[in-house]
Amino acid sequence: MFSLQRFVGGGDVFFDLLEASAARAQESVNLLAQTLACPGAAALDSSALVRAREERITEELQERLVTTFVTPLEREDIDALATALNKIPRTLERFTERFLVCPRRVQQADFSRQTELLRNSMDTLLTMVRDLRQSPDLPRMKERNDTLQYLEGEADKHMVELIGELYRSGHDPVTVVALKDLYDLLEKVIDRCRDAGNVIVQIVLKNS
Repeated sequence: MFSLQRFVGGGDVFFDLLEASAARAQESVNLLAQTLACPGAAALDSSALVRAREERITEELQERLVTTFVTPLEREDIDALATALNKIPRTLERFTERFLVCPRRVQQADFSRQTELLRNSMDTLLTMVRDLRQSPDLPRMKERNDTLQYLEGEADKHMVELIGELYRSGHDPVTVVALKDLYDLLEKVIDRCRDAGNVIVQIVLKNS
C-alpha cells in the first residue's frame, strides 16, 4: 500500500539505520579479538552473521533512498557513508576466512597493535555517526576525524614495522605471503574507518 508519510519524510529512520550499521561494524571489530583468541568454525559463523545483518541494513537504506521523497541528508552522502560502513564487516569477514585457512602458519603472529588501533578507530567512528542526528558543530567533528587520521597514520607506521620484521624472519615463503595478506586486510579496515570519517566531515560541512 502506498504510504505518503514514508514517501515524504521519516528522516529519523535514516539516522537509525546508519547507527545500526555502525554498531554492526563495531560488533565485527569486537569479534576480531575473539577470532584471534579462539579460532575455529564458530568464529567464521559469527563473522558471517554480523556481515549478513550489515548487508540487510544497507539494503534497507538503499530501498528507502529510492522510496523516500525527502531525506535528512543528501542522498549521495547517505549512500557514501552506508557503503563505507558496510565495507568494515565485509573486510573483517575476509580476514577471518583467511586466518582460518592456515591457522598453524599464522596463529602465532601478533595482531594486538593493529587490533588496538582498529578498536579505537571504530569507537571514534561510532561516536561520529551517532552525533550526526544532533547536527554537530564542525570543529568538534573535525577534531574526531583528526583522531581517525592519527590512528590511520599509526597503523601505517606499524605496517611498515610488521613488513620489515616479516622479511627479516626465518618464515617460509608461504607463511610470509599469508601473514602479509592478513596484515594488509587489517590495514584496509582501519582505512575504511578513516574513509567513513571523511564522509561524515563532508556531510557536516555541507550542512553547517
